[in-house]
Amino acid sequence: MQKPISPFSKAQLLPKEERLEVSNQNEKLCIGLPKERSFQEKRICLTPDAVSALTSNGHRILIESGAGQNAAFDDQEYSEAGAEITKDTAKVFACPMILKVEPPTLKEIELIKPNTILLSALQLKMQQKSYFEALTQKKITALGFEFIKDSEGAFPAVRQLSEIAGTASILIASEIMSITNQGNGLLLGNISGVPPTEVVVIGAGVVGEFATKSALGLGANVKVFDGSISKLRTLQANVGQRIYTSTMQPKNLMKALMRCDVAIGATKGKNRAPILVNEAIVESMKQGAVVIDVSIDMGGCFETSELTTHDNPTFEKHGVIHYCVPNIPARYSRTSSVSLSNIFTSYLLQIAEAGGLENAIRQDHGLKNGLYVYHGVITNKSVSNWFDLDCSDLNLLIF
Repeated sequence: MQKPISPFSKAQLLPKEERLEVSNQNEKLCIGLPKERSFQEKRICLTPDAVSALTSNGHRILIESGAGQNAAFDDQEYSEAGAEITKDTAKVFACPMILKVEPPTLKEIELIKPNTILLSALQLKMQQKSYFEALTQKKITALGFEFIKDSEGAFPAVRQLSEIAGTASILIASEIMSITNQGNGLLLGNISGVPPTEVVVIGAGVVGEFATKSALGLGANVKVFDGSISKLRTLQANVGQRIYTSTMQPKNLMKALMRCDVAIGATKGKNRAPILVNEAIVESMKQGAVVIDVSIDMGGCFETSELTTHDNPTFEKHGVIHYCVPNIPARYSRTSSVSLSNIFTSYLLQIAEAGGLENAIRQDHGLKNGLYVYHGVITNKSVSNWFDLDCSDLNLLIF
């Protein structure tokens, strides 16, 4: 029998690669940077170098005059980098994308246009229900940068600021210990023939790790306490040398605090930092000893801690000098601004290259994790549970 003749040749029947249309999805962003007006906030999200990188990619940056002044960046630097400078606050808040360090106030939200993208800190435990209601009414899409994850599952913004807070805590303690600052006149270091300063670090997280590194670098004798053995093991590995570490054994902790010159509180909890040092232990500490409670923004881990400000940062209780200022990185505003700027710049370029925020969060689950309001709909369960607000699954909203 004669074989049936195929209407297609052998070459035509072979599978071929699918040819897809590739379009240039790069979106031009218009970003507004208003001046920070929150109490003690001195940082800015983008440095002039970051602005230059963004404007060279065709993006428009509108900055309120004086926004970078507290971080030692003047308007001329931003103008030379390609930013537009204006004194009109409303004009800055009218941009399609707003960048802030602190979350906007209710008055500032009134200036924001509907359907705007807001990228700032959330500071969930310091917010009120009215803040989220204002965002939802204007159908704003909001991301909290402290919730954004990187490719390794870590929180880059939180880590950067924790590194600064840990390092700064030792530098601040060194200043306070000076006799000119009513301290006991000790130098935080190891001088030949002089016993080294004793430092106790409570908490082996990022803050504790960098406080430990800074103290060791100055020559201090450091003891670290934490409830997690794995954290203590990680800290020792990262520090690169064997140091005194202990779990939260009350007797060991009390002995260490009674002998120390500086105590750093660097613990955290789900809702509040646990109180690990009671008032009786503080009473037994050396006269003139210094307590730096970095955990004060979550209530503090010393029972005697009370909230202070950068203007009046210390108080004395039972002869022990306490430093309990929240937002320590704002004290070093330029360094903090550069750290935040490094993070923001890469994400902004990523959003633009993806063709907009919606495409970017489809591709990057870490960026998606930072989203807590999407076009006026609450998408974060923590926000929903904390303030008793309706919550929707973001996967159902993004197609």
